[in-house]
Amino acid sequence: MSFTIEERGRPNTQDYRVFFKNSDGKYISPFHDVPIYANEAENIFHAIVEVPRWTNAKMEIATKDPLNPLKQDVKKGTLRYVANVFPHKGYIWNYGAIPQTWEDPNHKDSDTGCCGDNDPIDICDIGNKVCSQGEIIKVKVLGTLALIDEGETDWKVIVINTEDPEAGDFNTIDDVKRLKPGYLEATVDWFRRYKVPDGKPENEFAFNGDFKDRDFAIQTVKSTHEFWKALISNKSNAGELNCMNTSVSDSPFCCSAADAECVVKSAGAFGPEEPIPSSVDKWFYYEN
Repeated sequence: MSFTIEERGRPNTQDYRVFFKNSDGKYISPFHDVPIYANEAENIFHAIVEVPRWTNAKMEIATKDPLNPLKQDVKKGTLRYVANVFPHKGYIWNYGAIPQTWEDPNHKDSDTGCCGDNDPIDICDIGNKVCSQGEIIKVKVLGTLALIDEGETDWKVIVINTEDPEAGDFNTIDDVKRLKPGYLEATVDWFRRYKVPDGKPENEFAFNGDFKDRDFAIQTVKSTHEFWKALISNKSNAGELNCMNTSVSDSPFCCSAADAECVVKSAGAFGPEEPIPSSVDKWFYYEN
């Protein structure tokens, strides 16, 4: 199964969108139409790369927009870029989400005591390749971190791209500790401090910031898939989320290819990119 992207609008502006197509060239939602599993028997999942490693633009699946294209997050009327908190430059992994998952804001997690954040479940790909924005990769789950973000459970699932030349060496979170020493500690540090330059307090974690193992992480991903099933079948209240899709045949939100094409064509034509503000390269220093 292969996927391609179609850019609309001007990169580095609020109008920029990245739409997705399947192998037949039909427009799809990366949230709802890309299958969660690349290989269910082996627990290999698909992941949408929203933010390539070392970049700062806070790109994300637009869960409230028709067809859920990628767009850059906006805060207080301006495009959002993640700050560089020394020693980290931008995102320190390929960052993205697993499709057909949903962290239900009405479900209080029995382990964290907090409800979900209303988004697909997040992934941090620790592979060597710097992926492209909108790339859909196949990943192996290694473990998970439970970030508590403003009172909401926000799982960060640690994965490795199955096409990484070292993927065969990584099967558990302990393999990451052994083969990439310091990476998990840096991950906790990144998530703890990345909002501080914006004037917010340090983030907190469940389990004292410890990573849960592979089996726990896989079960967490699968539970969010069950929440998504309820969402896409209208058994859970979608609220402001847009569940428009082109392939979930038993979903009341399934639309025609023509309707999907209208959504994409209504977006502005792809144009030259705007420069990224020089302030994005600023470094922030402060003691833990």
